[in-house]
Amino acid sequence: MSAVTKVHDITKPPDAVSFGEASLYWLKLGFISFGGPTGQISMMHQELVERRRWISEHRFLHALNYCMVLPGPEAQQLATYIGWLMHGTWGGIVAGALFVLPSLFVLIALTWIYLVFGNIPAVAGILYGFKPAVTAIVVFAAYRIGSRALKNAVLWAVAAAAFVAFFAFDVPFPYIVLGAGIIGYLGGRIAPDKFRTGGHHGDGKKSYGSALIDDHTPPPEHARFKWVRVITYSMIGLAIWAGVEGTLFALYGWQGTLAQMGWFFTKAALLTFGGAYAVLPYVYQGGVEQYQWLTGPQMIDGLALGETTPGPLIMVVAFVGFIGSWSKEVFGPDMLAAAGIAGAAVATLFTFLPSFLFILLGAPAVEATRGDIKFTSPLTGITAAVVGVILNLAVFFAYHVLWPQGIVQPFSVQALFSGFEWFSALIGVVAFITLWRFKIGIIPVILACGAAGLAYTLIKPLTGA
Repeated sequence: MSAVTKVHDITKPPDAVSFGEASLYWLKLGFISFGGPTGQISMMHQELVERRRWISEHRFLHALNYCMVLPGPEAQQLATYIGWLMHGTWGGIVAGALFVLPSLFVLIALTWIYLVFGNIPAVAGILYGFKPAVTAIVVFAAYRIGSRALKNAVLWAVAAAAFVAFFAFDVPFPYIVLGAGIIGYLGGRIAPDKFRTGGHHGDGKKSYGSALIDDHTPPPEHARFKWVRVITYSMIGLAIWAGVEGTLFALYGWQGTLAQMGWFFTKAALLTFGGAYAVLPYVYQGGVEQYQWLTGPQMIDGLALGETTPGPLIMVVAFVGFIGSWSKEVFGPDMLAAAGIAGAAVATLFTFLPSFLFILLGAPAVEATRGDIKFTSPLTGITAAVVGVILNLAVFFAYHVLWPQGIVQPFSVQALFSGFEWFSALIGVVAFITLWRFKIGIIPVILACGAAGLAYTLIKPLTGA
């Protein structure tokens, strides 16, 4: 049989994949995983299901359905799950880590450049264009999630209540999640039809040929559920968390910036139902308002940098950690870069450690009871609330972008338009239309807006405006 024939012989599973070969793929994915979770999941599906046939469509979607239920970045957890299924614990750890580390290194470099050179006119002009683009992206995220999740008036009401609670009463994000979960739990029993979700990812009926891990391939030994593994991994995970957090506490005290970051990002990691956009308001509340690690405009800039780098969007926490440690001078005024790197590393570790544990602890049980995983009614309520919270984030961003100096008091129509950034508004509207109507990718939109902002800031002084 010729080599060409072997390539197209999809009736036989591909050859076994070595740990090294899989690791190289995960490393490559870490450098090219642009486009947010949807794009990243599509990349993995195309490569692992369609082209390489390492895993079948059904098994891929089965793993994805589990990851969608978990708090945390679903694309990174999916990579961890598949790596674990193929090569055990170390396979999952390597897959998940390589999905994140390239983004961490890139963001550390970009954040340093941002802090050192951010006031240079050219850089400031690019960031001027980035800000309204980010606002449009967040509005589009609210629209995209809302159109999928808000299927009836009850869920719309939950979303509206979450928006009002967050915007008008400044209710902390964890309480909104808890309240929405309780509403979903009760609603699922009182009016179950109102709390059925449409976000489930299908049954995986397509076939791209025989896969290495096929529909009926029995789970390997390491994928069998055992209580001893659950206890062991739980203790190891808790030991890592307590060891690092305890060290930071011993060195810098409980009120030290790094110790507070460890505790804060641990809580954030457990509240990221609905993806990165859902947890950003919580990160904003803590990073900007409570701890004052960074400013509101810096948060917008961080999201723009996160959108233009590979890896999970939640990696914006590395930006927050870097700026927070830099601004608080945790190692003194002469070691700002080292402080920033430490803050980025702490934020990343405590954000992603629970994600690994969720897979290593829960995936064996999922494999043992393989079948369609249902979204629960509490998760339906949380997802609806997330839409309102994301919309609140968009309002916050829009205010800081369109009125960078704030609205002059006392309030009046003249005050409303005084200091209003018309060009930023134009960039934001065009960016949203481009994303919504023409389905252009996020990265091209951000880059084009950055170029427009640069051109505007260079031309504006020449016009005397």
